[in-house]
Amino acid sequence: MLKPTGTIVGAGLSQDCALITDGRFSGASHGFIVGHVCPEAAVGGPIALVENGDIISVKLTTNGGSGTLTLHVTDDELNERRTKWQLPAKASLPKKGYLRKYVQCVQSASNGCITDG
Repeated sequence: MLKPTGTIVGAGLSQDCALITDGRFSGASHGFIVGHVCPEAAVGGPIALVENGDIISVKLTTNGGSGTLTLHVTDDELNERRTKWQLPAKASLPKKGYLRKYVQCVQSASNGCITDG
């Protein structure tokens, strides 16, 4: 995440632009970042339904708790997007071996990327 946040800051947009992602980032990233959004887009989480130009508002908390994200589209629009959404192709996944077993067993990053079993 250092490159995307650095690009935002380098373009002088750090006061006007936020980065919202289901990705993970280190403490070296800077700017207004909302990360670890889950469920992730790759499993059909709401972040998969966001389109260019959508308005998203962010409500922060002052006590260190979780804030909220609001995607400002109608329920009808969101439902239409959900019916059109398809799980990303997994053709590039390994066909066999330890990495394939890991992919089949690993949990979401929000659960620590641990294997189940």
